[in-house]
Amino acid sequence: MSVLQPLRIRVRLFAMQREAAGTRELRLEVPLGATVDDAWAAVVEVVPALAPGRSSLRFAVNGDYADPDRPLADGDEVACIPPVSGGSGEAEPLPDAPRRILDLRAEPFGSELAAELADRLATDHDGGVVAFLGRTRVTPGTPAPGQEAEAARHAGREVQGLEYEAFEPMALAVLGEIADEIEARFGVRRLAIVHRTGPVPLGDTSVLVVAVAPHRDAAFAAARYAIDETKARAPIWKAERFADGQVWVGDVARTGPQDAPGA
Repeated sequence: MSVLQPLRIRVRLFAMQREAAGTRELRLEVPLGATVDDAWAAVVEVVPALAPGRSSLRFAVNGDYADPDRPLADGDEVACIPPVSGGSGEAEPLPDAPRRILDLRAEPFGSELAAELADRLATDHDGGVVAFLGRTRVTPGTPAPGQEAEAARHAGREVQGLEYEAFEPMALAVLGEIADEIEARFGVRRLAIVHRTGPVPLGDTSVLVVAVAPHRDAAFAAARYAIDETKARAPIWKAERFADGQVWVGDVARTGPQDAPGA
């Protein structure tokens, strides 16, 4: 009688999960017919300290958000997504003008990049350019689920810097989805979203959005949507660094637009 071979899967861990497990990934075997939730159960067997985080997790399989009951196949990559950090018709762009600039960068950038991107995106038909820059501040944010005790230890202290970690291929894919939604909702086809990874000192820029459109209302709406959805959905994690430790901050990731069913 033949013996059914188990499925071999790769599980990616991020942010507070990575710290607790001491590794970025696990190579596991699960039974034939196993689901995403079964994969998580296998992770917890290896790293029991991760069990309390289940209620605030989202999952992705091979770079796409997936429900916990999705069946797995041999060779699948399962990413466990902890809480993330937390506007008339328009003329066609010039043939050589980039429509979108979506990027994750380890190197610093500031307001000069906003001007550069606006020049690269705008055409002679565009009357509105809206740029948003998010900067590192000294006041702490809301701790991610499971980080409350560590946050309490640093209560009353000032943030000394940030550390960003990203699941880069999926993060860029999500930014592309957000750009698609902006084009469909507001008619804005020229957009940039650039996010830092790695350490970001106090006062430095961590995220930049530039929206370009013929009219200001659409540009403002597009920029606001871009930053709100990036913060809520892109698998990018933020840790606030203090003198003697750090706290991961954020909320449970949304898997789609806020007004979409099941998001």
